[in-house]
Formats: sequence, C-alpha cells, structure tokens
Amino acid sequence: MKAVRFFGHKDVRVVNDIERPVPKGDEVLLKIGGAGVCHSDLHIIDEGTVVGTVFTLGHENAGWIEEVGENVEGYKKGDAVLVYGPWGCGHCKPCQQSKENYCDHQSEQAYGGGLGLDGGMADYMLVPSSRLLVPIYDLDPVIAAPLTDAALTPYSAIKRSLPKLMADEYVVVIGVGGLGHVALQILREISGAEIIACDVTENKLAFAKELGAAYVINSKDADAAEQIQKITGIKKAKVVLDFVGATSTIDLGTKVVSLDGDLTIVGLGGGHYQYSMNGLPFGVSMTNPYWGSRTELMEVVGLARQKKIHIEIEKHRLDDANEVYDRMRQGKIKGRAVLVP
Repeated sequence: MKAVRFFGHKDVRVVNDIERPVPKGDEVLLKIGGAGVCHSDLHIIDEGTVVGTVFTLGHENAGWIEEVGENVEGYKKGDAVLVYGPWGCGHCKPCQQSKENYCDHQSEQAYGGGLGLDGGMADYMLVPSSRLLVPIYDLDPVIAAPLTDAALTPYSAIKRSLPKLMADEYVVVIGVGGLGHVALQILREISGAEIIACDVTENKLAFAKELGAAYVINSKDADAAEQIQKITGIKKAKVVLDFVGATSTIDLGTKVVSLDGDLTIVGLGGGHYQYSMNGLPFGVSMTNPYWGSRTELMEVVGLARQKKIHIEIEKHRLDDANEVYDRMRQGKIKGRAVLVP
C-alpha cells in the first residue's frame, strides 16, 4: 500500500511498498478516508522532535473500518470512525479518565500514530485498540479527520476556561490558522464572551470576521496591545488563547490578559516567557494544554453533526504531501489540508 513515511530529519518520502497490516486481538484496520496535515508534523520533520525511528506520518485520521481483530466488540466493517490521536497506556488514572493526552507513561512510549508510530497518511492504518475509535455516524471522514486535533485541541482549551467566558467579558484569539479558525466557531457557539481575533495577514483577519469575531487586530502592529485595550477597557480580556506560541504572541497575551484571567498557550511556536512578579496581572493562570480527552472528542463530533463547527479544508493526494508541507511552511494553507488516499 501507499504511505507518506518519515525517514529522518527533513526526509519525507511517499512509498508504495508497505505491506497492509492484519489486525489481531483488539486491533482495528482502518481504510483511511482522510488524514489531516498539522503544523506539528513540521516539528517532527524540520526540528527532529522524534528521532531514531521510521514511521508513517498523520495523526488526524478518519475512515471506515476494514477489518477487526478477534477481540473487538461493538464495531463492524464499514463503520465510519475517527482515531483518537494521543495513545496512552490505557491503564493509568488519566487514561481511565479518558485523558490519554496526559498519560502517566507518556515519557516511556511512542505517543501515537503519526507521532512515532504508524499514522494515517496511507491507504490503511492499524489502530492498536478499539478504545481509540470514536464513531462519526453520518459525517464524511474526509471532512471529519481534522476534528481529532484541529477541533479537539481548541475545544479542550476553551472548555477549561468556560466559566470565565461570560457575556460581559472579552476573549482574545491569537492566530487564525488550522486551530484558531475552529476556536472562533467554538467560542461563538458555546460561550457568551465577545471575541477579538489577531493575526498577521489581512485575509485571515477577514476570515475571522466571517467566523464570528466581533473585532480583528493585526498583531504585527506595534500598538496591537493598545488597540485591544481600547476595546476591552481597563478590565482587559478575561481569556487569551494563543494558537501561535511565539515569544511575540506570548508577550502580547501578557499585556492584554485581565486580573484572574487565563492565558492559554496552545501553539508550539517555541516562544519564551521570562517570569517576573510584575509581569502578569495577579491571579492569572498561564497554561499549555495538550490535545484533549477522548470524551471531549465525542463532544466535538456532536458539534460537527449539529453543523455548529466546520473546518475549512483543502483536499490533496498522498503523492502531494511534500508540496503541502512546503505550502504550510509558507503559511499558505487556509484552514486545514487533508490528504485523501
């Protein structure tokens, strides 16, 4: 079968000679409908965050069950499903709470398909346990694949701050990319706070307005923080969601977050923050959440089935993977790219 394989630093190749896996036990073989292309892939490819192993890329995966192992119950051939991305041990307390993204044994094992183990940029994908599947019912797997990260990650980040996202508050979203554009829709649907969106390109700011942002600010502007504070007034923003994570965006967040607010850094931009006593307003929680729980992914599927969120996608062939990654490096992807076998 065909697959997009990572062979080492900046070495990604499309190969055609991978043997199709055969599931056993609780394993499930998935015929891939779509595999999302995530900016996290570039950290693997360009920065070498995963070393010493060759594997198939793709951690945002959806498709139809092709074959199941002898111990699988509750699923049959043809069922449309998502693959929950972070694969924990399945036994520790966080895993038992459906939070495999925070598995106690994360440091001891490869962390999931496309992240050290074989992922879904291929004709077929072997999922190690049926517990990692989430049914999508009538959703198209091609469109649904990015829900597993591009929607789950912002949903989980927003949900932890939901009690603060009241109608008399402001929320700032920095970065209107693959995750940020979904965050705007989620905020529009489940919170009452007024939304201020920040990005460095005018087309993405226009996109943010379409998706429900009440205000848009170009974060390249030297006075971006002052522009935001003119909107929020002295109270500032109760929640800031940074989907970039660069030093400049973290700095912007510290300037506009309110007393007792949440500054949530989701993006993996490699930024730094030098803590000082007076650097943040009192009571601020600065967090860096990772992905979300499997039950939260079920909730995300519910939002998508109700048509309350929609991921803007571009469809591409597996053979075009390297071209897609180049476009992602240049910031030319609108929404999410999905590879379709």
